[in-house]
Amino acid sequence: MDPLNPQLLRTLYDVQQILKRFGIYVYVGKRIWDIEVMALELDHLHEMEAIDKQTWLHAKVVLNHEHRIEEEKAENTSEG
Repeated sequence: MDPLNPQLLRTLYDVQQILKRFGIYVYVGKRIWDIEVMALELDHLHEMEAIDKQTWLHAKVVLNHEHRIEEEKAENTSEG
């Protein structure tokens, strides 16, 4: 799989593989924080024109989706 093919970007792992190609490894400690830092790193790669707009947009959609899931998990655990 070529992780720079935007149509193949479906999971957080796929986004991590893009970052890995540029020597970027993200581990902050909390999954939601990791997702936020990955989004910042993707923005930087796009600004430097290291990744194209389509790849950047698809990756951001994946990260937004994963971020929403983590927010919902946090809400459910705080209600319990």
